[in-house]
Amino acid sequence: MKISIALFGLSSSVVNAFMVEPPVAFSWKLGSSISSVVNGVAKVEAPAAQTFIKPKPTDEIYDQLVPITVQGDTLRTCSFDETVGRVTVYLKTEGRPLNANVELWQGPDNSPQRMSVYLEDGSLRPFRCTIESPGSSNSVSIRNTGQLEYPLSAALEVDTSGDTEKLSDILSEQYKFRTIQGGAVYTTPFPPAVQSVQLCLKTDGRPLKARVELLQGPNNNKQVMEVYTEDGNERPFYVIIGTPGVGNVVRIVNTATIEFPLVASIEPYIMEEAYVDSATSGNMVWR
Repeated sequence: MKISIALFGLSSSVVNAFMVEPPVAFSWKLGSSISSVVNGVAKVEAPAAQTFIKPKPTDEIYDQLVPITVQGDTLRTCSFDETVGRVTVYLKTEGRPLNANVELWQGPDNSPQRMSVYLEDGSLRPFRCTIESPGSSNSVSIRNTGQLEYPLSAALEVDTSGDTEKLSDILSEQYKFRTIQGGAVYTTPFPPAVQSVQLCLKTDGRPLKARVELLQGPNNNKQVMEVYTEDGNERPFYVIIGTPGVGNVVRIVNTATIEFPLVASIEPYIMEEAYVDSATSGNMVWR
């Protein structure tokens, strides 16, 4: 039996940050594709209004959403209005590898945030990332860069609460961020009790460029994310990483030059019930 630890706390600001107002209509637009094309525009409805008071497993939230299928070598985009302050992107497969590019578009030919995602097993460790979307004319694009035989499922969860406080600011009030200089590498192992971790990367307003890896054993990548953000303060990178099993290690590489440091925070998100009382920090050690 597992239990979620409310690492965010139960303050009103945190509750508002994860509150979804009445359903928002999603219009998934077809992009360039060399595979089969669905006629017309698929309409996807947002989930019913709900408040995330405490962390929930990714699978539990995903089951409440309405996913769409993105075939191999296919692009799908989703547009939304300026009332959406942030969106959470979920990517999953039926157990096959996942390779995808996720981008935030704002206006023509402007991608202020983009990431390349690899999952060894898209069912055991689904992808879950929250993207800040201030301003208007925002869209999220998801391109399945895998082969036709490797489709993926994608879903979006929107926040229209109007709360302008960023997730990185909420975390800054509770946790200490560590500076990672350009070109530096930091790793942190954690015990099997930690079932998932929350990771946040940000800068003081400079561009952010980093690689995040989940390792299980020597050089055995279970999940890899290449991240670029035009402004690491306005659009920080926040992701929930599933860490089932033993021997898990998260490695963060600042792939930018030394003039572009970043700050990182990584904390347990969900832990086994038996360890809740004694593992407040999950015995995580930066190296």
